[in-house]
Amino acid sequence: MDPLLPKLEYEERRRRRRLLFRHSKIPVRMLVPNFFTLLSLCAGLTAIRMAIEQRFEMAIALVVVAALLDGVDGRLARALKAQSRFGAELDSLADFVNFGVAPAVVVFVWGLGGLPRGLGWIVALVFALATGLRLARFNTMLDVEKPKWQSDYFTGMPAPAGAITVLLPLYLDGLGLFDVRSWPWAVALYTAAMAALLVSTIPTYSGKLMGERIAREFVLPLFVGAAAVVAMLLTYPYGTLTVLTLLYLAAIPVSYRRFHQRLKLQEPMAHATVEAAAAPHAVSIGDMPAGETKH
Repeated sequence: MDPLLPKLEYEERRRRRRLLFRHSKIPVRMLVPNFFTLLSLCAGLTAIRMAIEQRFEMAIALVVVAALLDGVDGRLARALKAQSRFGAELDSLADFVNFGVAPAVVVFVWGLGGLPRGLGWIVALVFALATGLRLARFNTMLDVEKPKWQSDYFTGMPAPAGAITVLLPLYLDGLGLFDVRSWPWAVALYTAAMAALLVSTIPTYSGKLMGERIAREFVLPLFVGAAAVVAMLLTYPYGTLTVLTLLYLAAIPVSYRRFHQRLKLQEPMAHATVEAAAAPHAVSIGDMPAGETKH
């Protein structure tokens, strides 16, 4: 027996272990989007605690922060090419907590708890379930092929927008114009309407395609506008959120109309393409082999 054989086998095992350990390492860039997702989840869970403690202004702020972080993690994942199945599952879980459970608890504790026979809790529960169903439908539609222009629209209201808009009664109450809490049935109907928009098939504008390329002359105005919105949120949070929410709700009918106008324009083109592909090709005499005639 060769005395060097055990040593060679030992070296081979060490080499295999090093290769296995090297391939098991995860690049740091893969962790960055998940870090922002966890931050947003912490914000959503803390918003629930703030609602229980009757600190509604802080709860609203944390829901808004969670929505902003949700917009960051997805774009970071695409920019860093750090998409993963783990990140997608974590993001769905965070979205359900941040934009389904947290707003439902905030609205219930703030103004729906006084409705008789637990109707307020039922409305809050319906909103949370609608958010979960909307996220499940979104995940199942990721692999559906559709024209690129349709990627500029969501099917139904997106979960972050639903979380921001359902808190509109709290914004109005914070402005002090009138006592919104004295209208619990109106708050319940509004919450149910937002839940219906979440699970609806109404196309709402997403702006994804607009975000792919920005004209050079619009870069600085975009930065100034974003800074102005942040400054307004910090200085006049209730007024700014009220205006943004009303503008978004007013834009939904416009988005619906533009989507169907575009769809009608695409249908004749699609039919023409199908008919051209299905039509038999005419054969000219020049294309026929020599010695044959067309009958």
